[in-house]
Amino acid sequence: MKRLFPALLCALLLTACAPASPPGDDGVLRVAATIFPAYDFARAAAGDLAEVTLLLPPGAESHSYEPTPADILTVRDCDLFLYLGGESDAWVDTVLDAAEPTGRVLRMMDCVELLEEGEDESHRHHHEAGEVEELDEHVWTDPENAAAITRAAGEALAELDPANAQAYRANAENYAEQLEALDREFAAFFAESPCKTMVFGDRFPLRYFAEAYGLDCRAAFPGCGAQTEPSAAVMAYLMEKVRAENLSTVWHIEFSNHLVADAVAEAAGAETALFHSCHNVSQADLDAGVTYLTLMEANLESLRAHMP
Repeated sequence: MKRLFPALLCALLLTACAPASPPGDDGVLRVAATIFPAYDFARAAAGDLAEVTLLLPPGAESHSYEPTPADILTVRDCDLFLYLGGESDAWVDTVLDAAEPTGRVLRMMDCVELLEEGEDESHRHHHEAGEVEELDEHVWTDPENAAAITRAAGEALAELDPANAQAYRANAENYAEQLEALDREFAAFFAESPCKTMVFGDRFPLRYFAEAYGLDCRAAFPGCGAQTEPSAAVMAYLMEKVRAENLSTVWHIEFSNHLVADAVAEAAGAETALFHSCHNVSQADLDAGVTYLTLMEANLESLRAHMP
């Protein structure tokens, strides 16, 4: 778990003991979310009936995120707090214990069936008998999971604000149905495609996506590992995999320098392309109103352009 800086702990203790105005005095629910997917699902369910705040700064990496005193106040005073529940936001437990929020807390990993994190580096994402694996936290990358989390957010809002319960549930259901329609499009694409292999010259936060559509994915690094340079053996393996499978594309994820993907692609005579994991977005994207749905629709179009 991340260690909060002393100054932050001091600020937390002072603000946690100070009297606060009850949230929602203006009749508007206040929702806080740690990462972009949680923010997007809550925003879709809330519509214009709630104020939704994203804590993770646009373009930032959640694994290195440190909450500010303002963030802690936001968590303490919100009516609904959505967080992932995995290693990347382990700081949340410390904040919840210290700030003692009075609102409701929704953990995304509690809303879906969890998978174990895959093996290291370029091997298939499974484990040998008897191996102890960590639970993979990137649950949102499967659109069906995204739909389930959206419905859970809508239900939580409905319980908090019974007068608008029907609207929250309808908003959530509308977005969830769009996500399920997208899931069917992905399934149809992969059912018709002769290729089920994707090589990522990058980290691999897409275990749930791969599992949903029966894909064989190989990557330079597991999950959201902190490594920056793969071994020579891994590089050679990825290059050979691209050649052996006659793959046209090596993929990288958002905010990557894609140096590994470029190197693998150049050596194997392939090209590179972005596959957005939707973990976070840029400030420009956030200002433009991008959503999980639009990002995943762009991923589908990219797959259609780069996979047979």
